Amino acid sequence: MALQKHGIESWQHSHQFAKINSSGERNTRYVLYLTLVTMVAEIVAGTLYGSMALLADGWHMGTHAAAFLITLFAYYYARKYADDPKYAFGTGKVSVLGGFTSAIALGLVALLMVVESVSRLLNPENIHFNEAILVAFIGLTVNVVSVFLLKDHHSHDYHHHHHHHHSHGHHHHAHAHNDEHEHEHEHEHEHGHHHGHDHNLRAAYFHVLADALTSLLAIGALLFGKYLGLTWLDPVMGIVGAVIITSWAWGLVKQTGPILLDASIDPKYVEKIVQCVEDERDHQVSDIHVWPVSADHHAAVISIVSHEPKSAEYFKAKLSRFNRIHHLTVEVFTCDCSSQSAVSSVK
Repeated sequence: MALQKHGIESWQHSHQFAKINSSGERNTRYVLYLTLVTMVAEIVAGTLYGSMALLADGWHMGTHAAAFLITLFAYYYARKYADDPKYAFGTGKVSVLGGFTSAIALGLVALLMVVESVSRLLNPENIHFNEAILVAFIGLTVNVVSVFLLKDHHSHDYHHHHHHHHSHGHHHHAHAHNDEHEHEHEHEHEHGHHHGHDHNLRAAYFHVLADALTSLLAIGALLFGKYLGLTWLDPVMGIVGAVIITSWAWGLVKQTGPILLDASIDPKYVEKIVQCVEDERDHQVSDIHVWPVSADHHAAVISIVSHEPKSAEYFKAKLSRFNRIHHLTVEVFTCDCSSQSAVSSVK
């Protein structure tokens, strides 16, 4: 007899692995407002007073405003589609994608800084020191405020809220196959508490930190230029800043890229899982895949073969100590071959 729908629901569960960081999202919005106000003020003042320095910094602020919009959009999208079934494992990677995209934007800003700095080294321009120093101080003030707004939420890990909506009863699916293999699936959600890594917010933090660094280096170079005549220091500091910013951007790409590409978890961790299964006599792992479904959650699919297989639920209990696995699927196959050597080796 077919199960009633209300009976099926007790075996269903949520796949929400999205970041819940409302305070970080709120402060990013404040930083965006602050950046936009400064950008408009500098562009208007630069136009009225014919200041290229003010105009340039105003448009530069615009590039960071665009980055903050990416950050906020990622938060919005992840929240809106958190329960959408078309995303197999929810929207946990949206935050990671936001961080990756912003890292690329940060790298482009650094590239433009290098091009502009090299151009000024080859073709020195007349610098209006007092005006340029004033603009740099305005930029530094705005960015220091922004850094402090985002710092607490970036530097301190926060508890990730992972919602569970499923029963704690048996969760076991058996499928009959023509080849008479026993094929059992077990789905598990680990309930351990983990601290989150919000790459989306980390990218926004790096953008304001990069701007603050640029302003600080510019102030130093302009003061040396004004009082000691070392005008070449200004473009050189631009290149130094670009190198530092590039290293931040590359670090963020290296963190987010593997998550987006479903890179496997630490090989030693996989080995421990395999060993845990194969400690059972006459049981071997024929296939195992462990991949990230968000910055802090992993899914795993494990295929086990044996002449006299234990149940998938047995292995669920045995593997429960691996709390980095939040969604586990176990397949158990009966090997009808005559010798143990025919059991598939670990892939």
